[in-house]
Amino acid sequence: MKWLRRKDEQLIEPSIKEQQSEKLQQLGLQLASLRQEQGLSLDELVLLTKIPRRLLQAIETGDLNDLPEPIYVQGLIRQFADALGMKGAEFASTFPIGSQVVNLPTTWKPKPIDQLRPVHLYLLYIFLIICSVKSLSQLLNNQALQASNNQLQIESQTQSGLTPEQIQSQELQQIQPVSDTVSPSSDIQTVEIGVTLKSSSWIRVIADGKTEFEGVLPEGSHRNWKASQQLTVKTDNAGGVLMSVNQQEAKEMGKPGKAGEVRIAAKVKS
Repeated sequence: MKWLRRKDEQLIEPSIKEQQSEKLQQLGLQLASLRQEQGLSLDELVLLTKIPRRLLQAIETGDLNDLPEPIYVQGLIRQFADALGMKGAEFASTFPIGSQVVNLPTTWKPKPIDQLRPVHLYLLYIFLIICSVKSLSQLLNNQALQASNNQLQIESQTQSGLTPEQIQSQELQQIQPVSDTVSPSSDIQTVEIGVTLKSSSWIRVIADGKTEFEGVLPEGSHRNWKASQQLTVKTDNAGGVLMSVNQQEAKEMGKPGKAGEVRIAAKVKS
């Protein structure tokens, strides 16, 4: 290693850059000489080492400016020497790399330590468990309260001595008053009704004591029924059913969403 002298004759150690340049020239000359002795061209070394030709040439000529960072240069020298039959690792170890830190590209960024503390995760788990328990408890309480109210209502109606069928009929009458019997004109012998659905509704039609229809009719459908004595129409959605008697103007059976019942008697000609 060459030492530099200042004007005051004090010896100064060369910088790491100067040491690397000087050492690279020495190693490059040895590699170039050995390659030529073995009769190999740089292009043949490219095939053996998979190193670009310009880098091999820069090593032989000691051109540090055309080479990557020193730590990679040391690896290139080792591969070059191995291809020529030398102990590459031992040969390249004489090339100084200093205390250089290589910054490798990465997309990972460390998170703050306090974000990864187990106590925070523990508290988060506790909070989630408490919220889940509260929601489940509220849901169960609401279902229990609803079931209790239904049971009390059934018990109170049972105590009154009514059968389930009578209770259902009573509820239907409480929801929507049953219309009185509608008498058609005095000059007809039979009665005819026409039903048009404003919205899908359940309907039961009884003609002369016989059920002619029971089921759900879709919105927009229209049906007619006749009877010689009496027609009875029941529905669970009085506001969604338009009913006409003997082709008169159609009217709603009642309020939307409410149950309704209409009985129409036929009147014989006098």
